[in-house]
Amino acid sequence: MSEVRIAAEPRTEFGKGAARRVRRAGKVPAVLYGHGTEPRHITLPGHDLMLALKTPNVLLRVDGIPGSDNLALPKSVQRDPIKGFLEHVDLLVVKKGEKVNVEVSVNLTGDIAAGGVLTQELVTVEVLTEATHIPEGVDHDIEGLEVGAQVTAGDLKLPAGVELVTDPETIVATVTAERTDEELAADETGEAAPAEGEPAAEAAAESGESAPAESAE
Repeated sequence: MSEVRIAAEPRTEFGKGAARRVRRAGKVPAVLYGHGTEPRHITLPGHDLMLALKTPNVLLRVDGIPGSDNLALPKSVQRDPIKGFLEHVDLLVVKKGEKVNVEVSVNLTGDIAAGGVLTQELVTVEVLTEATHIPEGVDHDIEGLEVGAQVTAGDLKLPAGVELVTDPETIVATVTAERTDEELAADETGEAAPAEGEPAAEAAAESGESAPAESAE
């Protein structure tokens, strides 16, 4: 579990104009809350925060703010929808030994059997874990899985002390058969390929077209 120290400063000005001034100074407005304390409005160094947030569920040791233990988890990160820069962050104060609900990534390793196509339906699962021992992700081996196989959330092997919150029946990944060239071609044309040996009249009828009439002699 990664823990990053980050320096904070109290924030006394509020509103859109104040937030813009904070961002122009290379900082990010944030709120530190939890454990029955009043929310504390702070600013964090933008570059340091951006680097820290590259680690999922990073644990932040917030320095420079009064409090016995300013250990916090990012719970809501707002980014500019176009430029992607950090606009605001909510930080939840946590204590050592406390359990929290977080989402962790599911990493599929290995290769499935030939002839199959792997589709990952779920990239994260929700778990209950001790705040200072949050796993960065869960690995699951899919080596040799054949067509028709499924992986559910309940199949994942979680580290000791970590409990699954996501419904164990939720599908994480499936293996389906590779599509044939005929099926791919039919998708491109928008028409179903006639089955082998199917009369032209029947195929035409299914597509809503009439088969050419035989010429009378």
